[in-house]
Amino acid sequence: MQMLMSSLEQSTRLNLKLSPTSLLSYHPPKGRFKVVYHGLILPNLPAPLHFLNVITLIGQPKIPLFYNPSLIQDKASNTASVMVAISPHQTGYLKNYRLNQQCKIDPCHYEFDQIDQFNGFFPNFEIQRRDHELELDLKIQTTQNITHFVPLKWNLLEHWSILCHCEGRLKYQNQHYEISGMGSFDYARAANIPYLPLAFYTHQVINLNETVQVILSQVRNQWNQIIFSKFYLRCINGEKLFADKKVYFHVHRVFPKITTPNRRQMYLPREFSWYIEENGHAIFEMKAQSRGDFKFGVGAGYAGSFRYRARFRNQDFEGESGYCEYIDIRPLNWQEKSQTQILADEFLQIQPCLLKKQPN
Repeated sequence: MQMLMSSLEQSTRLNLKLSPTSLLSYHPPKGRFKVVYHGLILPNLPAPLHFLNVITLIGQPKIPLFYNPSLIQDKASNTASVMVAISPHQTGYLKNYRLNQQCKIDPCHYEFDQIDQFNGFFPNFEIQRRDHELELDLKIQTTQNITHFVPLKWNLLEHWSILCHCEGRLKYQNQHYEISGMGSFDYARAANIPYLPLAFYTHQVINLNETVQVILSQVRNQWNQIIFSKFYLRCINGEKLFADKKVYFHVHRVFPKITTPNRRQMYLPREFSWYIEENGHAIFEMKAQSRGDFKFGVGAGYAGSFRYRARFRNQDFEGESGYCEYIDIRPLNWQEKSQTQILADEFLQIQPCLLKKQPN
């Protein structure tokens, strides 16, 4: 599996500089890229919303971590889905469509059965949803502050994220809300990727204030080994900070075991924390408590919000509405281990590395 992962040094190099959007890949499915993903994440929204995510997925990836067979009506390549979720209870937040019958897809225009629309090109985009339960009208303005997640070799998968500002309106159960704030605008494309034993994924976003955003991400394999664990900080003024060494994620308490729509059993986090160390000192710490508002539909897992306390550069922050994506399809014995066993596993944890052979 690690033969497919690109060098972590490449990811570091990309994330320590500003990249022009003109160099980014951005297109609907074409050629080898059969799966295309768009994502908009807005954390720190006022109660009762707390968060908003808009996730469109055209095609279904073969990686079990992100594969959702409950959405497929005829075949994976003809499946499109749109998830629009907030914290309050919803029934129709996840919709699936037949691509060849219900969707119109162009480079700058995506329409899903006259319900969901996604339009635009850098730097401005628009999202609309027309549905009896939730209506949405958002304008997105992207910045030049881009985050590159680890790609796969041989150009099989690419995923980038841009710091953005969003404004607009949301209507939920006849209540109107004005939306304004900092978000994360994401795009990914994937070819037919061979089987990868990825089994755990969490992706979390918080806005420390009106100008600073933090992204935390970890992926593990089915043997509970860390593939990568990363910390990204980005600011409206262009400042960036990136760490992929000594980035620790711990789940302290979980909710009772659940069964997903795909008949997998899973534990979702109730209390968790992050600790990022550099040169022997903590540069970022966060303790979080989930609100329990998880919605199924992010691949084979869930999205929800959490309360948190964080510390960065000797300054304390507190928030009610961080955003969390969480997928865990590891064998349940990993989640059901005692704390002593978990600590022993982490002590023996194997980190992926790239060795360069020196010439004779």
